[in-house]
Amino acid sequence: MVSTVVAAGLLGPAAVPAAGADKAAPTAATAAAQVAWAPCPGGDPVLGDMLKGLECGTVRVPLDYDDPDGRQISLALTRARHTVPDSEYKGAVILNRGQWPGGIGRDLPTRYAEGTTGLAKDVGDAYDWIGFDPRGVGASEPSVVCDSDYLDPGHAQPDPVPATPAAEREWTKRARAYADSCGEKYGDVLRHLGTEDAARDLDRMRIALGQEKITYFGTDWGTYLGSMYATLFPHRVDRMVLDSVVRPSGVGYRNSLRKNVTSERNARIFFAWVAQYDAVYHLGTTAAEVEANYYAGQDALRTAPVDGRIGPSEWADVFEPVVYRSWTWLSRAKILSDWVVDQDPASLRANYSPPGFPHQNRHAMTNAVNCLDGPWPTDWNRWHRDHTRQYDAGNRFLTWTNAWYNAPCAFWPEPARSEPRAIGDRGVDVLLVQPQFDTAHGTAGAAETHQLFPNSRLVLEKGGHNVGAALSANNNACLNTYVGDFLRDGTRPASRQGVDATCAASPDPVPAS
Repeated sequence: MVSTVVAAGLLGPAAVPAAGADKAAPTAATAAAQVAWAPCPGGDPVLGDMLKGLECGTVRVPLDYDDPDGRQISLALTRARHTVPDSEYKGAVILNRGQWPGGIGRDLPTRYAEGTTGLAKDVGDAYDWIGFDPRGVGASEPSVVCDSDYLDPGHAQPDPVPATPAAEREWTKRARAYADSCGEKYGDVLRHLGTEDAARDLDRMRIALGQEKITYFGTDWGTYLGSMYATLFPHRVDRMVLDSVVRPSGVGYRNSLRKNVTSERNARIFFAWVAQYDAVYHLGTTAAEVEANYYAGQDALRTAPVDGRIGPSEWADVFEPVVYRSWTWLSRAKILSDWVVDQDPASLRANYSPPGFPHQNRHAMTNAVNCLDGPWPTDWNRWHRDHTRQYDAGNRFLTWTNAWYNAPCAFWPEPARSEPRAIGDRGVDVLLVQPQFDTAHGTAGAAETHQLFPNSRLVLEKGGHNVGAALSANNNACLNTYVGDFLRDGTRPASRQGVDATCAASPDPVPAS
């Protein structure tokens, strides 16, 4: 059914041409210096020993690309070098995992170079694999962290579902204070943290890496970053893989509302899966019974938060991964069963920790990027109406949790774009990989991007519901083969109307007993 929807989307209006594309390389005066690589030190404060065997380096880039010789900031990079003879070397692949815009990426190269992602060894050996923390993220400087009380007030957060107007006003007051703290701490930096700035950073990285062209692999927000780069610098792209694709025209508030609906759909997929194993979890034999137990467990925390720290808001945070990644279902089903059936909080307690760094950094940068990239209402009455309507229509699982995650955008100190930037180019070789039940983006993002890049190919994972479908813990050999073949020699599926190729989803997990 969804593949038909994708195909129908591809029969719509013609691709939007790129607006103001910047295809020129930077001048010698502003070009980034070569990267001074050195072995990564052990004991990274965030990644621990995950950088072992990689090289680390930095690239200096302008904070403001309208003032390229002004203030410079630093990007933290890692590299796993090719192991084939130089005559077989294929170039550099820059990796971005997304995880909303604020995801650290320095740990990624090891997975691709060593083949733990399911990538064919000959492909992994032939490239330099480049990880990086985007501007504002992780080890890049400055690293943006705003008022930590918004995510961690030192006790259970307020109930995400506001029961009274006063409760909703308290949340909006907190969201405004968070946005104000970002403006007070980072001033003019905030206006330079959008995706277009990050895309221009990619080209500075390309220059510093000594590459005429780059290959790029992006997931989640990384797909929008890649699309932006291919729009600005189409002649600098060798090959590009975009997995779990952002809908460019919906960037901002529209995509956030869409995600509330897809989150509900995927939560019900999880509840139905749990119901198959009532003999293990004892939570009901139907999705409706499991769902009722889920909300009963959350309700119990409203009156008595575990340790005074884990209330209904934290409960939603613990269970949020089930709508994005099916390999979390086993652990979350156990938490649900332990708490509801056995009244044992041990596994709930073990899977919750107060959000410190990098979670605080990721949230700050998610807002910093999203609040700039597309339009957001500044009238809270609009937010109230839209989220109340969605919640009352049955989208209970994450609607208000998502609202408060994004709410600082209503009060952001820097103005948002009135519309997302135009995206697209006719010549770039792009491979799109799209799970059918992608919570973060649905299938609309892949369908739209397929139009905007007419030389792209779209592979749909039928029944898939993991953001980041290829070369991941999803372990889908069919998708991995398509991606590996493309990276090896440019092989892609033949072009067809709508979806160009399909893969069946990987099997859902099965509890051990």
